[in-house]
Amino acid sequence: MNKAKKLLYSQKIAPYVFVLPFILSLLIFWLYPLVTGITMSFQDVTFGGKAWIGTAHYAKLAGDKFFKIAVLNSVEYMALTLLLMVPIPMLLAVLMESRLTKARGVWKVIMYVPALTSVVISGLLFRLMFSEGVNGQMNVIMAAFGKPAQAWLKSKGTGWCALLLLCVWRWTGVNMLYYVAGLKAIDTSLYESGDIDGANGWQKFRYITIPLLKPTTVYVITISVFAGLSMFLESFMIWNGNSSPKNIGLTIVGYLYKRGIEKNDMGYACAVGVILMVIALAINFAQLLATGTFSLKKKKGE
Repeated sequence: MNKAKKLLYSQKIAPYVFVLPFILSLLIFWLYPLVTGITMSFQDVTFGGKAWIGTAHYAKLAGDKFFKIAVLNSVEYMALTLLLMVPIPMLLAVLMESRLTKARGVWKVIMYVPALTSVVISGLLFRLMFSEGVNGQMNVIMAAFGKPAQAWLKSKGTGWCALLLLCVWRWTGVNMLYYVAGLKAIDTSLYESGDIDGANGWQKFRYITIPLLKPTTVYVITISVFAGLSMFLESFMIWNGNSSPKNIGLTIVGYLYKRGIEKNDMGYACAVGVILMVIALAINFAQLLATGTFSLKKKKGE
């Protein structure tokens, strides 16, 4: 008993006890599913068991036109969300922290509330807003301008407007708060020095704010890349299922769901998941190199 007490209160063992829950959760809920998923991508998985088939699933993916559509849609969606979800939140954060804005706390709450809304509810609301019926909110607005009702969700241009608008509505407030936190870490004396040197608002934003917000921008880009490539439920709710017109809303995760859940082909679905992981890691690695956050060259003295 005394030995057990000594071990429990040992300063050498205590740190490992505290990190043990994290290590176990990492192994059980991340590493084990990852290894299992990669292994299953090389197997034919059925209710009766598993059979090793090598790279057959990957060879099939190379000629799968629906998978190619899903990849192009996901990459395009990710790129468009990056164009929207990096500059807009940054500008709103700067405006939020400026002297022009009153009741900042209230505005921050208003901007953040959409992120607390269930994506199921959000998707349903946007589907109703962009309904092709005359009572759909967007068609009511069109009627007010004397325009005919539109089938918004049956073409890629208008359908993706709804999808991107949903993304902006839900996540702008979250990214804005990241930038607000980044702005608070900037030394105000730098702006005072800029004022003394006669710099205007644009010059201070370009030469002080943007460079010093680089760590926040890298983080926002990183999470936006993963979020954009893994988008599924928004599309599923807006098009009321996983079968959008001409597959305009089909994403990589949507195709994974279609093959794994709807068609019960888990081995093929795991191969889709592995490709998704590789694409996401490759894009993020490229952006880390491009922004200088990670460098392959060794620094002097190393």
